[in-house]
Amino acid sequence: MGFSDDDTYIAALVSVATAALENETNRKFITQTWDWYQDRFSGASIRLPFGSLQSVTSVKYTESDDTENTVATTVYDVVTWEDPGRVTLAYNQQWPTATLRAAGGVVTRFVCGYGDAEDIPAPLIQALKLTIGHLYENRESVVVGQGLTAIELPQAAKALAFPYRIMSV
Repeated sequence: MGFSDDDTYIAALVSVATAALENETNRKFITQTWDWYQDRFSGASIRLPFGSLQSVTSVKYTESDDTENTVATTVYDVVTWEDPGRVTLAYNQQWPTATLRAAGGVVTRFVCGYGDAEDIPAPLIQALKLTIGHLYENRESVVVGQGLTAIELPQAAKALAFPYRIMSV
């Protein structure tokens, strides 16, 4: 006979703590695929929103008549060694000059994250554990102001996560 009454609740806390710390650091911990929408090609590069960029699957654009096109991979390079990563024009290349639809005309599909759970850096794992323990012990929401509520991360978890934090795009 075990203590399984709280297993479902703890599993939910793991998800909540992970989301809170991913938001705090602007990273995704486990490998994930995301789409980054922009209204137009602007400048020589597309800075992606999350850290630990693994790869770019595609850069697509939709013209004003809803025709979708894929930018050839020879047009751009993927910069994975910067955090966050980015897509930049290859030497002597330019972005397509088509008239794009008004909103979300450019979509970059990319893969980011540390990999599997065992690849997450130890300080972030510890920050997760501290946050899960805090949420387990403190089950009330925190009032931020004007009726808004938020998850309060423990100061130690914030300190552990701070070196991994990426400023927003």
